[in-house]
Amino acid sequence: MQRALLLHQTSVGKKAIVAVTGVVMFGFLVGHMAGNLQVFLGPEKINAYAAFLKASLPLLWGTRVLLLVSVAAHIYYSLVLASEAGKARPRAYAKRENNATNLAAISMKLSGPTVAVFILYHLLHLTVGFSPTGAHSETNVYANVVGSFQIPWLAALYIVAQLLLGVHLFHGAWSFFQTLGLSHPRYDAFRRTFAVGLTVLIVGGNISIPAAIASGLFPGGAQVDAAVGEPIQANNLVVE
Repeated sequence: MQRALLLHQTSVGKKAIVAVTGVVMFGFLVGHMAGNLQVFLGPEKINAYAAFLKASLPLLWGTRVLLLVSVAAHIYYSLVLASEAGKARPRAYAKRENNATNLAAISMKLSGPTVAVFILYHLLHLTVGFSPTGAHSETNVYANVVGSFQIPWLAALYIVAQLLLGVHLFHGAWSFFQTLGLSHPRYDAFRRTFAVGLTVLIVGGNISIPAAIASGLFPGGAQVDAAVGEPIQANNLVVE
């Protein structure tokens, strides 16, 4: 028990915490993307989904607390590990060659903080309701999303943020197996395929929403009227 409690003080323990919290965030991102993609099914589906989440307070807040703790621990122990690595090698390499994974790791210094700032903006934008459109509905999620991404610069901001998130996800998915001790040439092909596949799935799914709306081809190739406040019928529940 004492060894388990002291595990977080070791380098291996810190890396394990970063890996496990990363898995939690990966799981959330996949679920979050799957829920958001329901916007392609029309206002009834996405609004009913949002109403279900708001009505399921234990599920909603349990997920939020778990995610918040995971994000905080992930950031904290990532910074601690980076600091320890810097102290262990105070002088830079005389010559350094970078491959794709090393470049992704280096870019974490940029992508990590940028993604963190974007998450805060995303929450303010679509959860709290500080929308550039000047209109926000607590129940008409469809109108909030479509109305916002019809603004070109806002859609572009989300797309760029997702690309930076992709760099972060690729390195996280790649290094996860290394943390588990599976860093071996025998597994490298699978590790790369897994990291690329998972990154493309999440980033591609997230980008498809602002890209489709901003292009005016949403849904079914038709321009969308996103007037906030129009009542929407969702599974016998009227939201307005």
